[in-house]
Amino acid sequence: MAICSHSSRERTEPSRRGTIASLPVGGYILVGGKSSRLGQDKALLEIEGQPLAVRIAACMRPAVDSVTLVGPTAKYGRLGPRVIPDAVADFGPLGGLLAALEDSTHEWNLIAACDMPCVTTELFRSLVDRTEDCSEDLVLPYDGEGRPEPLCAVYRSTARTAVRRAVASRVHKVMRALDGLKVLRLMPADYAAVDPDGRAFTNLNHPGDLEQAGLGGNSQRTR
Repeated sequence: MAICSHSSRERTEPSRRGTIASLPVGGYILVGGKSSRLGQDKALLEIEGQPLAVRIAACMRPAVDSVTLVGPTAKYGRLGPRVIPDAVADFGPLGGLLAALEDSTHEWNLIAACDMPCVTTELFRSLVDRTEDCSEDLVLPYDGEGRPEPLCAVYRSTARTAVRRAVASRVHKVMRALDGLKVLRLMPADYAAVDPDGRAFTNLNHPGDLEQAGLGGNSQRTR
């Protein structure tokens, strides 16, 4: 299986503030997970010579105003982008999601996990484009099997209250935390033009996932 392509233009094109949607959008990548099932740090896993978090940041950068990593600052500060800590340590994705929403000064924020090697700038732009004239709190894509992808979605600042309440109540499931939000749902047909092979939301949870994503021979640990 071929590696999901990321062109050099996607890696180097500068941010274009205000040209994607009517309002600037912040970008955040959650890197604080334990990666226990994969057996190595997903954010630092090198794909084609780049740590995965850096690879995703390069894809995200042209679609947003700024890119910030969310996770332990001492561990990821050397990667280049700004890093902020999780709002609550060892709380799972919601700790990072809350940190992003608390940190941001933007009305909308593209928030993604660091374990999706097949995302592209075009996909991120497609999601961000949906925020223009959007009255909902969340732009939420669904994958080809009908599963929501809340860790590759665009959150309005109004979602902050619901996430804060969930964390305070010790709710760990992301979709449960988002109950009550107004959601703009995107089905595969809505983003098929930028994900024709349906692999954009492939994530890395187990060692075998590297092979399924076509990355087994092109990855190594960052030491």
